[in-house]
Amino acid sequence: MTAFLPSARGRDALASPIRRLTPFADAAKGRGVSVLHLNIGQPDIPTPTAVIDAYRAFAEPVLAYGPSEGTLAYRTALAAYYNDLGYESGGRAIEANDVIVTTGGSEALLFGIAATCDPGDEILVAEPYYPNYRGFSHILAVGTRAVTTTAQGGYRVSAAQVAEAIGARTKALVLSSPGNPTGTVLSSQELRDIATVCRDRGVFFLSDEVYRDFVYDAAICEGGSTAPGLLAQPGFDDNALLIDSVSKRYSACGARIGCLVTRNRALRAAVLKFAQTRLSPPVVDQLAAHAALATPSAVLRSAIDDYRRRRDALVAGLRAIPGVQVRSPDGAFYLFATLPVDDAEKFCIWLLDHFEVDGETVMMAPADGFYATPGLGKDEVRIAYVLQVAKLVRACAILGRALQSYPGRRPAA
Repeated sequence: MTAFLPSARGRDALASPIRRLTPFADAAKGRGVSVLHLNIGQPDIPTPTAVIDAYRAFAEPVLAYGPSEGTLAYRTALAAYYNDLGYESGGRAIEANDVIVTTGGSEALLFGIAATCDPGDEILVAEPYYPNYRGFSHILAVGTRAVTTTAQGGYRVSAAQVAEAIGARTKALVLSSPGNPTGTVLSSQELRDIATVCRDRGVFFLSDEVYRDFVYDAAICEGGSTAPGLLAQPGFDDNALLIDSVSKRYSACGARIGCLVTRNRALRAAVLKFAQTRLSPPVVDQLAAHAALATPSAVLRSAIDDYRRRRDALVAGLRAIPGVQVRSPDGAFYLFATLPVDDAEKFCIWLLDHFEVDGETVMMAPADGFYATPGLGKDEVRIAYVLQVAKLVRACAILGRALQSYPGRRPAA
């Protein structure tokens, strides 16, 4: 009998380090254990009322297809939003026709890589990196080449490193700032220097700016209200692409609305063909995302202040645990921590399978899946500080006690 097996592409795909331990978490919950989820960037801050109201207000008799590139009203509003951030200073003002609305930032990444790379080409990433960069490139038969950054260097990637790493098959750099998973925020000068290298070497720069609002030191914003953006830098109209999403900014992960923005009209035309192939992005969700743009700045500032308190509480709690090393991030809502363990994945599974304190345990993301270089991240975890301060304090207490009991603990250096 013929065995019906998945493709090699499917067999060789890597499981997400963020979600691959879900069966262990489900089993723990089945035993009655409460799991504090520090593994995934799902904010618990309420979604703005205007977003929820937009869903409730939808009253059309037919939920019809929308335009493949997104509704004109939403794209026009997005263009105004980016220009208000100062992106018109990068060249001509952002226009509605520079924007393609996508099903989440994920589809924007997929379309961006597909439009810049052919099978056999490669993207360049700065590791540790968001694992779906590699996941999407794998789907497209595109390779992943990595520049390694370190905690000692603030997880910063330099233009010189990018220049050295670009190979004959490198067609695009995919880089996030503020960074997932490290929280590093690049300056305008760093963005310009890296973009210049990419432009001069014929490489596209896909700038993932999903976390632009989540910056905890006003000086990093360089006089603005958000992290520096690539499209605000002059001279890169041909090779710059912006990746964005409403998921984190408005605590609306389930809305699944993102966008790709580029002044390169040929590239935008290619992306539109992909968008037409998948028909249209969600219609009602675009109405909600459009409504989100009117969220008062005070609401966003309050959320950022809350995340800053969470970051500070988590960093303090982790630093109080013997053997744990952690750098305080500048932005986003993630951090990397080095643990005194033999294998971070085994430890994370052990936490879910064998350990609890008063009926609670902790779930984290093993960090090896955030690296392309084999062997890196074996003793690291990514932690998302998306829970309230009291829960983060409890999580640190549980983690500290777990490390005392874990059979694979390494002696403190």
